[in-house]
Amino acid sequence: MTRRTIAFAAAVTVALTAACGPSQPPPAATQPAPAPAPPKMPDVGLYVTNETSGDLTVIDAATLKIVSTIPLGKRPRGIVSNADGTRLYVALSGSPAAPPGVDEKTLPPPDRSADGIGVVDLQEGKLLKVLPSGTDPEQVALSPDGQQVYVANEDAARASIVDVETGKVVETFKTGGEPEGVSVEPGNGRVWVTSEEDGAVFVIDLKTKRSPRSIKVGPRPRSVAFLPDGSKAYVPSENGGTLTVIDVPKMRALKTITLDTGMRPMGTVAAPDGKHVYVSTGRSKMVLAVNTSTDTVVGSVEAGVRPWGIAISRDGATLYTANGPGGDVSVIDVMSMQVRQRVSVGTGPWGIAVVARAVPTPSR
Repeated sequence: MTRRTIAFAAAVTVALTAACGPSQPPPAATQPAPAPAPPKMPDVGLYVTNETSGDLTVIDAATLKIVSTIPLGKRPRGIVSNADGTRLYVALSGSPAAPPGVDEKTLPPPDRSADGIGVVDLQEGKLLKVLPSGTDPEQVALSPDGQQVYVANEDAARASIVDVETGKVVETFKTGGEPEGVSVEPGNGRVWVTSEEDGAVFVIDLKTKRSPRSIKVGPRPRSVAFLPDGSKAYVPSENGGTLTVIDVPKMRALKTITLDTGMRPMGTVAAPDGKHVYVSTGRSKMVLAVNTSTDTVVGSVEAGVRPWGIAISRDGATLYTANGPGGDVSVIDVMSMQVRQRVSVGTGPWGIAVVARAVPTPSR
């Protein structure tokens, strides 16, 4: 190549570079937007399991405004919190719903991968994990130290004990058919499980590990409410329209309270002072107040469409019911036994818990 040719090529290169302007750096990669921070959980909240929509509605108890809706899984029903209000445990079931009158033979097969106990972090407001539970968990209770979850396995006629730390089912106990309600006896720590099929309560003593002892009650018992001092327990019979009052230390039925015609008692909760027990009545729409000194019904209110889950505020002044087909929660003033407000939630509200969260103390 001649010098003239080289000089011409260099001149062309300089001209092209000048025409194109200075070189530009490649565009920076687009960064995804950060995920929004979860909403702050209320200091005192109402937590409602919605069986049909598969989620948890979080309501601020002070304002009665919905703070968040947390996805959970299939058929969330029973719900319980630990003592310091940092965790919720929710029964999730892959068994298809079988409303009254439905032939269970026509239902699809259960999805056993959906069975479990959902663990909800109440600091972060999200589902942390799902613990194994045995099949078809319906209701749950928690040991006083928060280390074990007690589960009623409805289709297995068993109660399972789940270790929270290891996430394993560590023990199971045979109960009557269709176990549902699960409660822990104050002071003693025994686990009481109702059997809808047997019309009985099965009492599990975790210290002796003996076969559960049964106490006969009315047909289709749905729950157990203890007085705070552990002296008496109240067990509703949905099909019998009664409440069985049990002498807890003696482990025997004391009396049967016959309710008005048409009452179908289901959920139960005791007042913090133990002077009353409140009963939801499902398709009968009512909430009843029972004086525990006289064991008589002393008040009632029409709560909503099929109230089932029932809870009470820590001061005993307000009741809350989850009204399944109504899709709402009723807020009931205890003194007047009147519905003060209704809050729309998810589809098929089933269980409800009032939880006061432990608020961290700022460091100095």
